[in-house]
Order: sequence, then structure tokens, then C-alpha cells
Amino acid sequence: MIDQNYRWYPVYTRSRAEKKAYDELNRKAILAYLPLKKTVKQWSDRKKIVEEPLIKSYLFVYISAKEYAEVLMTNGIARFIYFSGQIASIPDGQINDLKLLLATDADLEVIDYDIKPGERVLIKAGPFKGIIAELVSIQNKQRIVLRLQNMGYAININTSVAFVEPI
Repeated sequence: MIDQNYRWYPVYTRSRAEKKAYDELNRKAILAYLPLKKTVKQWSDRKKIVEEPLIKSYLFVYISAKEYAEVLMTNGIARFIYFSGQIASIPDGQINDLKLLLATDADLEVIDYDIKPGERVLIKAGPFKGIIAELVSIQNKQRIVLRLQNMGYAININTSVAFVEPI
């Protein structure tokens, strides 16, 4: 029996093909989410603000199992992300949290290595209110680290430690 439930799935794209794959998925009427961050690029004669993928070579699709093949046949899509032999899915709440983070002007930094578990905290104030995170110390500076479950990535955000409480 094919699973008819719709879920968010991370997919891996070819290098630098995230935006093209996202556009192609939209043309196929497949709901996709490509988290983008604004960065300043410096050329010899000017500076320009450009949008880059937050997580290189990743985007998210909201599909049921019957649409797996259609996603894989999309230009730019390389493969689904697997964990423990199954296609990884991302909870809706984490996609919403990621959208909330990107809606702020926060200084976000993606780390592509696994962070050792630290103290879990609830952010109780500020633009990230309600998000559960892990508290770690990096370079003698307190930072909040949000782990994206089932992806092996984490996102560092700058926020005041006074805004968190242990859970």
C-alpha cells in the first residue's frame, strides 16, 4: 500500500541547481520550499545583495509517496535524503520554524557537521519566541543552535541568552 500522507522531504540537488530545480518543481505543481538568505556580494566595481540557498544543494518538497518518481525526474534533483534506510521526512513544525527564522533579519550561519548535544532550551522572547533549541558555546560566545532533525545540519543564530529558559 502506497502512503498517501503528504510530508516534507529534503531532496539533494545538483551543485548550484537549487533555484532551477525549485522553479521546475513549481512548473510541475509540486509544492517546494527553498530557504534563501540575503548576502552581500562584492565585485571589483560594486556590491550587490543577492539571495543564496541557506543550505547548499538542499530544498524541500511537500509530497506523498506516489510523487517520489516525479520529483526524481525533475531537472536538477539528484536524490532524496535517506536516514536508516528510509527517505527522511521533516516535521511541518520544523519547516515553519525555518520560515520564521528566515523572516527575521537574524544573522544565520549553517553548520554542516553534527553538533554534540547540549542543553535543550525554549526561546521565550524575541523574534524566535517558541522555538526549541540547543545551547552551546562556540568561540567563547554564547549562541543558540537549532538542529534540523533528520538532516545532519544545524543553524546558528545570534540571540540573547537572556531570552532562553531550560526545558
